Amino acid sequence: MTRTSHPPVAVCDDPEHGLSAAAALEAAGRLVTLDAAHGATAAVPVVRQLLAALPQLSADPATVRGADGDLLAALAELCEVIGWILFDAGLDHRAHRMNLRALALAERCGDRAIARLVLLNHGMLHTHRGRPVAALNSVAKVAGPRPLPNLVATLVLIRRAHAIALLGGHRDAGALMSRACSRFLDGASHLDPPWAWWIDQPELTGHHGWVLARLHDWDRAIPLLYEAATTPGPSYRHLFTAELLAALTGAGAWSDAERLIADLAPRAPGIGSVRTTQSLARTAAHLRDSAAAPVNLRDAAAFLLESVPPHHEGKDQPSR
Repeated sequence: MTRTSHPPVAVCDDPEHGLSAAAALEAAGRLVTLDAAHGATAAVPVVRQLLAALPQLSADPATVRGADGDLLAALAELCEVIGWILFDAGLDHRAHRMNLRALALAERCGDRAIARLVLLNHGMLHTHRGRPVAALNSVAKVAGPRPLPNLVATLVLIRRAHAIALLGGHRDAGALMSRACSRFLDGASHLDPPWAWWIDQPELTGHHGWVLARLHDWDRAIPLLYEAATTPGPSYRHLFTAELLAALTGAGAWSDAERLIADLAPRAPGIGSVRTTQSLARTAAHLRDSAAAPVNLRDAAAFLLESVPPHHEGKDQPSR
């Protein structure tokens, strides 16, 4: 199925009375499936269709009329999914706004589970933009009067580890990831929300390697990133492959980097995560211009840079 052949998402099962909670949840589920199979760039046209069709997704949450708790919760979940897709599609400012809308809707109806997910997503966005203190502030709001469920607590520790690593806290970031691994091994609890289904061993392994790579601990980071990158999974986990290439470059593992590029370049045009393609482009541009890298690797990097889809709406795309 090509990207242009994805069927439209039904957004209103009763035109006279507007969107129902069931229709909003169905739209969210279909977006998640599309994103996992084909990536965020394939899901963005459907997101635009939804935004055009549903004024509730653009209005001030306080002004959404005629919405009961179930509909508000469903709208919050749909906005959370849209925020995630916009983020992975490289549309950070739009993702920021959608996250705030999702959080306001979740808080209005008392859906603490979705509110927590939005705060964790927002922390990830802040880290991606190089704002670790803002990320930590966002993640800190996830805590409540009771202990967090196991998988939610695992994700909190992961998000904190990434932010602390950006702040240069080598020992603290490593300790947070160790705690995340330990908490994950306790298994999912009956209190973990349905959205936690994607927090699995490959996700944990990839983030563990990524945090270590942020700390330039190449010897430990590379095997973990390799394991995560070579385990089948949803489309957005191509990001671990991009981080593996960056880690190999940081370690000066030229032969391994060249082999990975040879495998990646033919597949690069089909990668639907802009976060991934931007990471690949940055690393490829660095390698292409590096006097320390062998000539063959610089040529391979130049080819990879040409193979990566351009992101016309981004501001940090390396020069080609």
